[in-house]
Amino acid sequence: MLITNIKGLVGLHPKSKLMLRGNEMDDLHVLEDAWLLIENDLIKDFGDMESIPAHILNLPSQISAEGRYVFPSWCDSHTHIVFAATREEEFAMKIQGKTYEEIAAAGGGILNSANKLQIATEDELFESASVRLKQMIRQGTGAIEIKSGYGLTVESEIKMLRVIKRLKASFPVPVKATFLAAHAFPALYKDDHEGYINLIINEMLPIIAQEQLADYIDVFCEKGFFSVAETDRILKAGAEYGLKPKVHANQLSVSGAVEVAVLNHAVSVDHLEESNDETIATLQNANTMATLLPSCSFYLGIPFADAKSFIKANLPVTLATDYNPGSTPSGNMNFVVSLGCIKLKMFPEQAINAATLNGAAAMEISENYGSIAIGKKANLFITKPMPSIAYLPYSFGETQVDTVILNGEIYNGQL
Repeated sequence: MLITNIKGLVGLHPKSKLMLRGNEMDDLHVLEDAWLLIENDLIKDFGDMESIPAHILNLPSQISAEGRYVFPSWCDSHTHIVFAATREEEFAMKIQGKTYEEIAAAGGGILNSANKLQIATEDELFESASVRLKQMIRQGTGAIEIKSGYGLTVESEIKMLRVIKRLKASFPVPVKATFLAAHAFPALYKDDHEGYINLIINEMLPIIAQEQLADYIDVFCEKGFFSVAETDRILKAGAEYGLKPKVHANQLSVSGAVEVAVLNHAVSVDHLEESNDETIATLQNANTMATLLPSCSFYLGIPFADAKSFIKANLPVTLATDYNPGSTPSGNMNFVVSLGCIKLKMFPEQAINAATLNGAAAMEISENYGSIAIGKKANLFITKPMPSIAYLPYSFGETQVDTVILNGEIYNGQL
């Protein structure tokens, strides 16, 4: 496939560049008036139209992208798209001013989703998650991480992870699976934390390892959920089974979650709506990525993460959706990039890099995804005609994604 007359080929980074730190995120690298050649499922070559080789001009499969930009696909490194039902019944509670903690205490929140998921079949969960994933792909997402965490029993957590494994086998995008049984304590173990942690470590983890159901292990380390000591224990247990750590950190308070994550060499700490100088200093001495979820802040009405301070401190910053039924019922990465600019005060170049190459790095797939480079997977999208790159986050109320290309082929929405 040959794409010609591209107004701007966006996100050109050397294939060896696996992540962007600090002010490196300012440089998006755009080639104007460009062409791009795809062979099989890889980016074969690219350049400016003045120097396009004559022998490729007669290829039968061509797309003219005049007036349009070509982007690497969004890489969404934090989602919870396997769930049984939406939670719009909690929407009014939020409007009334109920906090995240108050809704959870009233039987809503994660436990609400867990109750619904436990009675859903694996096929039902697969079908509903497939609908969500198709929509996300049409909006430009070309790689995704999906977490469990709405099962909270041995049977239901394994059921969720098996659904994620089916999604990975059925869709033309890389799917990373994260085991998040430590999302909340189920009602049965409200006063028996030790009992539930033993269930995770001694019953769930062996099955997950045997069936190769997960890449990562995650813990919601927060007041009212899992303590720092409990988080440390669970992460270490996961590591014994080859699961790399990620942590839901500092969403509601500066809890010590970042410190325990770094101690366990976490791939990323996600949320970080609450942070301080110690948070930043801890991350400066680690290789852990900062994954920010601005649409969660938007929906819950909680503070937005301090992206500018993270970038100023030379940290690698990622943007992701946190798509879930309770706190972020949207998988639209275009809106996340807009919020990165509007609410986190990131420059368009920073936000786009955070949602592409750094998103891929947070899933450890940036060798093959997240930027335009010869030899990388041809997961791309072509925009509608746009006056500039900044127009994409500027026009937050509509999608600018026109054509989605995955593995070198136009995506038509079929399984």
